[in-house]
Amino acid sequence: MRYLLLSISLACACTLSSQNINVSFLGKMTYGNQKLANLWGYASDGNEYALVGTRNGFSIEDVTNPSAPTHIVQLSVPSSDWREIKTYQNYAYSVSEGGGGVFIVDLTELPNAPLQSDYHNYYGDGAINGLLLSAHALHVDETEGFLYVYGSQLSNSSNLGRPLIFDLADPFNPVYVGVYTAPFTSKYVHDGYADGNFMYSAHIFEGKVAIVDMTNKNSPNTLATFTTPNAFPHNTWRNGNYLFTTDEVSGSFLTAYDISDLDDVIEVGRIQSNPGSGSIVHNTYIQDDYAITSWYKDGFTIVDVSRPENLVQVGNYDTYPNDQGNGFSGCWGVYPYLPSGNILASNITNINGVDGELWILDPSYVRACYLEGKITKASDGTPLQAARIEVLSPPLSVPSNAGGFYKTGWHESGDFDVKVSKTGYQTWNGTVTLSHGVVTTLNVALLAPAAVEMLRFDAVVEGNGARLTWATATERDNQGFEVQHSIGATGHWQKIGFVPGRGDSDLLSEYSFDVQNLPPGRHFFRLRQIDFDGKETLTDVKTIQIRNLAFQAEMLPNATSNRCTLHLFSEKPMNVTVEILDVTGYRMGISWDFEIEKEIALPIDASILPAGVYYAHIITEIGDDEVVRWVKK
Repeated sequence: MRYLLLSISLACACTLSSQNINVSFLGKMTYGNQKLANLWGYASDGNEYALVGTRNGFSIEDVTNPSAPTHIVQLSVPSSDWREIKTYQNYAYSVSEGGGGVFIVDLTELPNAPLQSDYHNYYGDGAINGLLLSAHALHVDETEGFLYVYGSQLSNSSNLGRPLIFDLADPFNPVYVGVYTAPFTSKYVHDGYADGNFMYSAHIFEGKVAIVDMTNKNSPNTLATFTTPNAFPHNTWRNGNYLFTTDEVSGSFLTAYDISDLDDVIEVGRIQSNPGSGSIVHNTYIQDDYAITSWYKDGFTIVDVSRPENLVQVGNYDTYPNDQGNGFSGCWGVYPYLPSGNILASNITNINGVDGELWILDPSYVRACYLEGKITKASDGTPLQAARIEVLSPPLSVPSNAGGFYKTGWHESGDFDVKVSKTGYQTWNGTVTLSHGVVTTLNVALLAPAAVEMLRFDAVVEGNGARLTWATATERDNQGFEVQHSIGATGHWQKIGFVPGRGDSDLLSEYSFDVQNLPPGRHFFRLRQIDFDGKETLTDVKTIQIRNLAFQAEMLPNATSNRCTLHLFSEKPMNVTVEILDVTGYRMGISWDFEIEKEIALPIDASILPAGVYYAHIITEIGDDEVVRWVKK
């Protein structure tokens, strides 16, 4: 495949997740002492239902009146923190990693609770008769009538998580018809989308997605494979000629691919909910050219995907408002397909970490206001790469690509001030009018290089401070450089110093500036070059990370099949707790409590763990938690 990165759409510097946009609260249910996993929806005879995967069961709620949802029944199934649900016709299918095969429920009795004869556990037939123990996820090819079961485990340990396929000609009694063996070392498929005899499988441990022709269920044909941005694909969803993927890791993306030519799959756009926060994306679903996506601690987002090369977040709701950033808490799943248009969302727990929550919300779907164009050099029309296009309020900021093109957008219409800048060129300022569903084109030709020709600008960490260095090739009328600093984001710049320039010079000129006593965290720096006549040019932004030197942790090696060692360092003696979590945040029952005087090497036997991604969570008495990610092969 190849990548066409016309835009990397970041929500904005202030982040949409700091407030709820174009989504209204309708109602909520709380599940005492039960975590929730994924959920699905169902509608019949004018009534709407939430099918909720709880830790201890398959729960059905009547959400016809969203402000007063009512509980119908919880059907008992083996306990598990993972549970996935899908529907086909009047039937629901559920799998979990706790066992029970496929749990099948006939929903025709609703709003009355299903009778005992209306549900059963299916453990396979034919070649896998009675062998199907558990699975991680599932999807239904509703066009062809087949059930796909992902991450499946057989009692004879022969399947290794391969997708199993079942004929739903009789929806209550599936028939096993085939299995897909991926062309990768790991046969495990975490999740996927299937429609019209095509499967789009997420090979999470391989970091790849496969597109497979499933017409012959006994001999599937892999047509294309590609690696996702964070190489940890969790789920997929198709929308016409485009496939959308999610990577379930910190700082991950919702990503769009053009799959119209399977010999040349092209990445065309990617977006983050809350750039810089480290939040983790989970499940995405497409409805009317909108991607509705659960995003753990950010709640869920609504992204306009009608122009996949310019993904714009137009709505969001934070169902977990008291926490943000990295971690597997908050919103597990969303369901956007109820006839009313209401969205169902499942919180694993509320902020107390114990009680799961079902949210019912009302979205207002609006088309994005698009701003697109090309930045060139005024003298000869040469495309300018890495020019910075900034909408000043809201603070949107995107770079131009190698062809000079850029794409961005916003969820509100109106008149906005825009600045276009590039190091060594005169800054352009203007105003644009943005409208919903309209592409506003803004092409800007930047004037010839400014009087000061910058060669480089760098920032490096020195102790608990930073050293800034830069150089110029020529200078004309250069009064000097104002040093600007921002903590945690690039929207709040402060002047921290001034370095005089050379005035007029044709010689290489080297400059430096030291910043001391920076607090732990991410720091941004830039220079404001000022001429004697008042003209100014901003450099590119440089960023550094100041770590808390009081305590540090590192896992070596960070990818292992057998043993690894957690190295801990502390400036002073303190008590430390270490616990091992899996990729969902589930505690693996492996923990240590000890006192560290200066440094310690803690051996970990990884051979007892299944393959996957794990985290060592280190809790210190000084209140600074550390999380170290590592991979068990």
